[in-house]
Amino acid sequence: MVVSVSVVLLLLVLAVIFIRNCSLKISHALVCTLLGFYLACTSMAPTIHSGLTATADLVSGLRP
Repeated sequence: MVVSVSVVLLLLVLAVIFIRNCSLKISHALVCTLLGFYLACTSMAPTIHSGLTATADLVSGLRP
């Protein structure tokens, strides 16, 4: 678990740096993809999933 959290934090820092520099390349997109896979394996995954589901329900309920 400790190694997994360390990898997630490292990939998160790298993804933020790449996005802030506005230079997202194929290798950077790979880092972001790996971050997603590692986040899915952590204990934060259910919380992230419920937050995204609640946001999607809220947006789908809006009427223009």
